[in-house]
Amino acid sequence: MREAAESGPGADVMALATATPDGRPSVRMVICRALDGRGFVWYTGYGSRKADELAANPRAAAVLHWPALGRQVRAEGPVERVSPAESDAYFATRGRGSQLGAWASPQSRPIADRGVLEAGVAETAARFADRAVERPPDWGGYRLAPDVIEFWESRSSRLHDRMRHRRGQDGHWVVERLAP
Repeated sequence: MREAAESGPGADVMALATATPDGRPSVRMVICRALDGRGFVWYTGYGSRKADELAANPRAAAVLHWPALGRQVRAEGPVERVSPAESDAYFATRGRGSQLGAWASPQSRPIADRGVLEAGVAETAARFADRAVERPPDWGGYRLAPDVIEFWESRSSRLHDRMRHRRGQDGHWVVERLAP
């Protein structure tokens, strides 16, 4: 991630795929806000389509793609909410406008027009006019804890390097080279 961030903007942009209980896939771009030994973290409204799909089918797949480096990382695994403390800590780092927007937006739900959002932001701004904006109770983070990670690197003649790491039954990682 550090090397990708040094190569240009957008290193934290991640494609996130979820699916309904009957297997209907859905993919969208999100910002990977944290990446560590526990997994990949992003934030959203708990009433969003992705949240609804994760509540019914708590597994996801994600891809971070860095074209300037000719690399990508794919991950698959179970997803769970991060702790309220983690969500609070991240929420506190967001700009005030983004904090107000989290309150004002009924994420992924139909609205009559943009005026609904603008009115919601104005109402929320008035409510929090003289104090810090607290995290909405229906907003927070999710962590994909990968049981499969694939590292892909572009090579000449399309003979790309692909290394798949999958968690074995004993909890240790099994590393396999895959054909391109």
